[in-house]
Amino acid sequence: MDTRKRKALEAAGWKVGDAGDFLGLTEEEQQIIEFRLMVGRGVRRLRERRHLTQQRSAERIGSSQSRVAKIEAASSEVSLDLMLRGFFAAGGWLADLVPSPRVPSRPLRARSRRIGAGDGTP
Repeated sequence: MDTRKRKALEAAGWKVGDAGDFLGLTEEEQQIIEFRLMVGRGVRRLRERRHLTQQRSAERIGSSQSRVAKIEAASSEVSLDLMLRGFFAAGGWLADLVPSPRVPSRPLRARSRRIGAGDGTP
C-alpha cells in the first residue's frame, strides 16, 4: 500500500496493519507461519517440476494425497516434520530453505587444536 493511501485511511480512523497485527501474533508465530508457507510452496514447486502427482508424492512419504494437499497449503493440521519430509522427498535440499552459514576463515580443526594446546591463545 502506498504511503498516501495509508495516511488517508489512518486519517479517516482506520487502523492499517497486516494479518499478524489483526490476529495478534507474536514475531515468533509470524516467522513460523512464513516458514510453513515457504516449505509448502517449495513442496508444490518441486513436485510440479518433477511431474509428480500429489498421490505419487504421498506414496514417497508414506502418507495420503489429501495430506500432500494440506502440506502444500501449509495447513496447521500437518506437522512441520511431515512438511519437511515432503519437501526433501520432492527433491528439496536444506540449502533451499536455510542459507548456509559463512565458511569459517580458519578450518575448525585448527581452532580446536589451538584451544586444546594449552598455550593460552584464543
